[in-house]
Amino acid sequence: MQRPAVKAFFDESSHTFSYVVWDPATMKAAVLDSVLDYDAAAGRIRHASADALIAFVQSERLVVEWVIDTHVHADHLSAAPYVQARLGGRLGIGEHIRTVQDTFGKLFNAGDEFRRDGSQFDHLFSDGERYMVGSIEATAIHTPGHTPACMTHLVGDAAFVGDTLFMPDYGTARCDFPGGDAGCLYRSIQRIFALPDDTRIFVCHDYKPAGRDVFAHETSVAAERQNNIHVRGGVDEAEFVAMRTQRDATLSMPQLILPAVQVNMRAGQLPPAEDNGVRYLKIPLDAI
Repeated sequence: MQRPAVKAFFDESSHTFSYVVWDPATMKAAVLDSVLDYDAAAGRIRHASADALIAFVQSERLVVEWVIDTHVHADHLSAAPYVQARLGGRLGIGEHIRTVQDTFGKLFNAGDEFRRDGSQFDHLFSDGERYMVGSIEATAIHTPGHTPACMTHLVGDAAFVGDTLFMPDYGTARCDFPGGDAGCLYRSIQRIFALPDDTRIFVCHDYKPAGRDVFAHETSVAAERQNNIHVRGGVDEAEFVAMRTQRDATLSMPQLILPAVQVNMRAGQLPPAEDNGVRYLKIPLDAI
């Protein structure tokens, strides 16, 4: 398998890893899961996280071909359009974004002006679709369960799994958001486990569980299959679903789920300004 270069960027406030992955032969790159800084108390947008990523791309003289979100994130706002405006590339997400847009368009009462066909993005990836990052072949793999639209992007030997898997000592993604399904997540993980043992796995989040002193973002298919505390080899679907359902019932909603989803379902674009020139985010009460 071809081996791309990978640079990780960590936003500790949301525990999110963003990535630049590139082909060293052509210096062509993709950006995955970029972060837009959001101060919830003040309602202010900042760009420090995205600017650090952009500065790296520019310093390395990389040419961005893709700006990808692995799914509609519930814990941070996407900086995809901001990154695209400065670096170029095509905005991409999985084609099941339409399902997420329909679900959350209703939740936020977004109205007819909010398109639910995924057209805010430049490209909607289908399951098994192959594309290129420079001269390196990439494959989009539909891995739903956390959300209906989650995709794993396999770029050469590097799999960017979004929220589907965490580091082996932390486990797997929650499945209690609208459209989530623990059985579906289990089956999605088995698709990842079917990749070659030495496939590198890059996770989107890490929470430094007890016993580990540093944040981590890279593991392997073999390590996940052997050691993942939720879904290692020998754990069957019924056992996983029971564990995941019980665990999810104890979890609070992510602090930024309501602002994040209504921005990210629009491909990272903020809601349009109202007649006073101010943009507003909605907070539906007692709805999730």
